[in-house]
Amino acid sequence: MTSTPTDRPTGTNSAHPHGTTARSRRGTASAAVAAASFLLLAGIGITAAPAAMAAVPGGTSAADRNSDFDGDGYDDVLIGAPDGTVSGKEGAGYVTVQYGAANGIGVNNSVPKARTAVFSRSTAGVPGTTRPYDGFGRSVATGDIDGDGYDDAVIGAPGDEVGTVENAGRVTVLFGSKTGLRTDRALTITSATPDEGAQFGLAVTAARFTGETPADVIAVLDNSGAQLFTYDLGVLRRSGDLDTTVRPEGRAIQPAYLTTGDYDADGFADLVISGYSPDDGYAQGWSTVFVGGESGVSRLRDLRGGLGTASGDINRDGYDDLVVGESGGPADLPQGADGGVVGVYYGGEEGPAGLEGPGGAPDWWTQDSPGVPGTAERGDAWGNDLSVADVDGDGYADVAVGAPGEDVGTVQDAGAVWLLRGAAEGLTATGAQSFDQNTANVPGAAEAGDGWGAQIRLADTDGDLRSELVAAAPGENTGDGAVWVLPAGTKGLSALGSWSYGAAALGAPAKGASFGSAVDE
Repeated sequence: MTSTPTDRPTGTNSAHPHGTTARSRRGTASAAVAAASFLLLAGIGITAAPAAMAAVPGGTSAADRNSDFDGDGYDDVLIGAPDGTVSGKEGAGYVTVQYGAANGIGVNNSVPKARTAVFSRSTAGVPGTTRPYDGFGRSVATGDIDGDGYDDAVIGAPGDEVGTVENAGRVTVLFGSKTGLRTDRALTITSATPDEGAQFGLAVTAARFTGETPADVIAVLDNSGAQLFTYDLGVLRRSGDLDTTVRPEGRAIQPAYLTTGDYDADGFADLVISGYSPDDGYAQGWSTVFVGGESGVSRLRDLRGGLGTASGDINRDGYDDLVVGESGGPADLPQGADGGVVGVYYGGEEGPAGLEGPGGAPDWWTQDSPGVPGTAERGDAWGNDLSVADVDGDGYADVAVGAPGEDVGTVQDAGAVWLLRGAAEGLTATGAQSFDQNTANVPGAAEAGDGWGAQIRLADTDGDLRSELVAAAPGENTGDGAVWVLPAGTKGLSALGSWSYGAAALGAPAKGASFGSAVDE
């Protein structure tokens, strides 16, 4: 990029003319798990495999929008159902795609149906064999891997058996085209040295981290670190490793989450690997920033927080900002941190920085912060998942906060979602909103263990420059899972006109599928 940071924020995405502004929607990412196993930020619960991680879009620059498989300029929605039964195999897993259009992704009776598709390892052309508990779709991401202008789907199956090595994990790539995702060129990759229980594909992302390739690079996380893969002449080749075994203050960190953003506005995506530490009783999150550049990726700094991550330009200064979820416990966190806390590291020439400069304390937020609806309670998991995008069309990226452990009245772990607003001064509670299944006009009713908001995404699927909310409850209907859509407008999100659907509405097997465990950004 050659324009200055103050010139860029108002520009639209020329590669995707129906999408949101390049600065407000690029680089968002999120991470969550099924409601039954989400990581309580209070440190009293431990997560299973994390789910959706998305990419800074790649191709020609870090400013291109991702999640557009057919290149029509509308955001598409990729959802994982890793516990779905496929060809009689429990837990084999599948993914669904809903293609955006002028009328969005409607699938209910009152909204024109969107074009949809379902993919599993039983789909013709998808490599591999359908087996029980592979967890195909446990993690999902998108990016233009082959540089042809169409975004591609990256799908993790961390439970896959490689040869005789159990739970070694595998990643599959489905390539985009004018007609959407296709399987005729599908590729699959495993770790260079498959290890039992490594769960390769625990998290995935793709972005243009380097000028050494004209397309996006795939980053794949397993229990020990991250591996990078580059597309070359029809093959995905391993191009590097990132060490994630040691973090700040000498702690050993269990890596679990990936997010990307262009925090220094150099036109190349930066990668953030986050996780938690047994040294902290799994109550403390840590993140490491790897900065992208013309010649590759290098470690920049370690930051506190990261049990949920997302990126976007909240203050419209031309730099992406990093938003992290954090657990309660340490005395220096603000009031209400036991219910979960969200921190913002603002981007700049030196990358994401805290209030005290690089590596300093972020701008902390809890449910007890002035202007934020509700009251913080231990176990809410406020910030377990995050998404960043412009909801009201003002050019500032807003922040959606999922709290799958939120009690609604006396209903435990029903879940809820908040929206905080972007502004020139940064994140603000002015105009903040909150929603749950008992909110008027939201379909359904709050039930114990639904985990509503365990996975969230802000997406502009109808091309009106305002991103609606896609909120998943993987625990809905005793583990079938379901997804809700809340419309966006000039005043923010609206429950009026919201609707919900399950996997069956897309022609997929619903029973016990945990539909919505992964939703790509």
